[in-house]
Amino acid sequence: MQGHKSILLLGREDHTEAMRVAAGLTIFGHRVRLVFMTGPVAETPDNARQAELLELSDIQPESTVEGQGLPHLSAAGLSMAMIEADAVISL
Repeated sequence: MQGHKSILLLGREDHTEAMRVAAGLTIFGHRVRLVFMTGPVAETPDNARQAELLELSDIQPESTVEGQGLPHLSAAGLSMAMIEADAVISL
């Protein structure tokens, strides 16, 4: 992969893995936007550790599910994010 990319990572089925991958992608200098989908993020020790990595990586997750305590991303906002990203990854 050449140059820094804008990556949209959709946490659909495995929120924990999505957080891990998002933080890891920043190591390569990519701008990463993480959006949780399909339900609330479970409050587990592993997710808490991954959330700390997101914080260290300057990633502010968003969610398509309201009431999560995260910025809510509407369907229109998600569509725009997908259009603007250089790459979209779904986990």
